[in-house]
Amino acid sequence: MTFKELDIIEPIQRALEAEGYNTPTPIQEQSIPILLRRKDLLGAAQTGTGKTAAFAIPILQHLYNDRHRNKDRRKIRALIITPTRELAIQIADSFTVYGKFTGIRNTVIFGGVKQGAQTNALRNGIDVLIATPGRLLDLIDQGFIRLKDIQYFVLDEADRMLDMGFIHDIRKIIAKLPTKRQSLFFSATLPPDIIDLSRRILGNPEKVMVKPEQTTAEKVVQSLYFVSKKGKPKLLVHLLKTIPFESVLVFSRTKHGADKIVRILTKANIKASAIHGNKSQGARQRALGNFKSGETKVLVATDIAARGIDIEELSLVINYDLPNIPETYVHRIGRTGRASASGIALSFCMHEERPYLKDIQKLIDQSIPVVEDHPFVGFEPDDTSGKSTAQGRPQRQSRRPSSSSSSGSNNRNKYRKSYSPRRRN
Repeated sequence: MTFKELDIIEPIQRALEAEGYNTPTPIQEQSIPILLRRKDLLGAAQTGTGKTAAFAIPILQHLYNDRHRNKDRRKIRALIITPTRELAIQIADSFTVYGKFTGIRNTVIFGGVKQGAQTNALRNGIDVLIATPGRLLDLIDQGFIRLKDIQYFVLDEADRMLDMGFIHDIRKIIAKLPTKRQSLFFSATLPPDIIDLSRRILGNPEKVMVKPEQTTAEKVVQSLYFVSKKGKPKLLVHLLKTIPFESVLVFSRTKHGADKIVRILTKANIKASAIHGNKSQGARQRALGNFKSGETKVLVATDIAARGIDIEELSLVINYDLPNIPETYVHRIGRTGRASASGIALSFCMHEERPYLKDIQKLIDQSIPVVEDHPFVGFEPDDTSGKSTAQGRPQRQSRRPSSSSSSGSNNRNKYRKSYSPRRRN
């Protein structure tokens, strides 16, 4: 199927063609027809599946058609709520690109910066508002924003909203929305609390579930390094100086840990930047801009900040700390396995993180291959995979990463040529 077969209006079709977009992703192919019928939607889709276009295109089309029937002054008719500043900016950019021939205006508001430019844009009149919850409620309280004209409402990255403690803000926002509206709810995972929240927002929604968690995991070449806490910094420096790469996203569990990793890499003459919630908006945008341009090859991020990072052809992800939520692991490695691409993900695991590893391997239904012969081996692992070998121990890898998926073969071959762990005698 192509976008031309989805009954998309000519101005949006022209914008898509200008960007070279011809074939919709699965979530776009399934969601767009539902949303064009003005049905509510519950979507389960992880980062990198193309869900922004899945909701942006129908909303732009509805607004374009509505404006030709309604000549009133511009009012905020579409509201998209998202957890992070980076993701809000990314969504706004997408609306601008897809709607550049429609005359539909959008703006983005978020905290951490002065509100002057944002309130000026609101005064000038907009059709679509993309916002983070805190700044939205702040500007509502100040009288800059009214939600009585909202016809289209999107709650994006709902699971991350709850992780960040936004549930009370979301409830306040929902209470201010008109009852009659089209509502869209997207989440990478659907645990019980997310299902409960979706029932508060949606009427009788259509459901779209795409890209099961295992799909991303299977196409990414994964490797595991057992290492002590003290060995982690040394192993990271060793790998970054050994493996040729274009760009590396390193995941830290905490903001403090991200800053510490940057200091360690800087001391080792490896240029790196950190991106997390304690950084100013300017610092975050500079770090992200330098990473996208290639000026900085290594970006160290927390999970929350990384949700808004959209990098083409990210060559490598390193889990410096294993996440305590197994789905988060899949989100992380999915940064380097987007769409039809394969990628490489390396993970460090110290003794205290073994329970996290067990949960991860249970979720992805794979035993992550272990790089056994590296200079900083930390401990002798238990059977963390739940899948025993003949000796009753996890599947191990003596020299090179491997993958059960043929889709990762090109990256795997590249990796084999570029890196061979040092064998210990």
